[in-house]
Amino acid sequence: MRKFSDITAIIPAAGLGKRLRPHTFTLPKVLISVAGKPILGYILDFLNDIGIEKIVVIIGHLGEKVKEFVEKNYRFKTLFIEQKEFLGLGYAINLTRDYVKGKTLIILGDTLIEGDIVSHLEKGYNWIGIKEVEDPERFGIVIEGKDGWIEKLIEKPEKPVSNKAIVGIYYLNNSRLLFDSLKEIIEKGIRTKGEFQLTDALQILIEKGEKIKAVPIDKWYDCGKVETLLKTNRYLLDKKKSEIKKIPSVVINQPVYIGERTKISNCVIGPYVSIGNGVEIENVIIQDSIINDNSVIKNVILKNSVIGQNAVLIDKPQMINLGDNSEIKLEETD
Repeated sequence: MRKFSDITAIIPAAGLGKRLRPHTFTLPKVLISVAGKPILGYILDFLNDIGIEKIVVIIGHLGEKVKEFVEKNYRFKTLFIEQKEFLGLGYAINLTRDYVKGKTLIILGDTLIEGDIVSHLEKGYNWIGIKEVEDPERFGIVIEGKDGWIEKLIEKPEKPVSNKAIVGIYYLNNSRLLFDSLKEIIEKGIRTKGEFQLTDALQILIEKGEKIKAVPIDKWYDCGKVETLLKTNRYLLDKKKSEIKKIPSVVINQPVYIGERTKISNCVIGPYVSIGNGVEIENVIIQDSIINDNSVIKNVILKNSVIGQNAVLIDKPQMINLGDNSEIKLEETD
């Protein structure tokens, strides 16, 4: 038996990704690439590396694309559950109640997390990943008691009494107790900010005597908007430091990722640029940007930009977020 093979991972991946439009009109948020790989790919690689075999993926918006990506690239025992109503994270997790038993690790599908996760799984206690933030009112927060055990959980408090935010990774030894609490908040109509929150269900667990530890996380990257997506791209490129062969007439300022089947000429690339597969770039200066598969970019200077798949961008823009299959050209005038 592989290590942690008795744990079922739950991955909520149904979000609409409104803050990442126009990219999420045609691609699920969890499949947007950073440093050459979809966000979901980093999560699944981690789960595979630590020996988890069973995953439940909650899909919704463009869910067939998520399903295709997982089935094509991984060999987990996978169940896909469709979320048709967006009533909060607690509601989404509750959809898995008939399919998950025993130990469960919940990881949000649009969040990249690094820390001593394996060590805490080995120790066997319930835990929630946390990190100190400057704007705790945007998150669920924890109030710790002695030795890191959580006394209280509060979802998006207007007047935070703690700056320790819940980062989107949770481990529970007995998922049935969680599902009982989720059932309770849904049947009683207990909502926060109009939604059924996982935070509220976990608070019920604590009030009933279940012990849950607050575990500090080293790195936390929420890829929910363009600014944080680019920040994540910078971090991962620094971490990867991939070798790139010299390209005639092209200056490469590392760190940079360049995919396969690319055509690049007369360019200055980097730092902090990710270029997908099948991309054509000519007469371009670009830094701190993500260029997705099969795009064509010519005669521009780009910075802090995200260009979608199959997009065409020719002439002039300095900063842009261009969705899939879009086209921008500067028309010539007499």
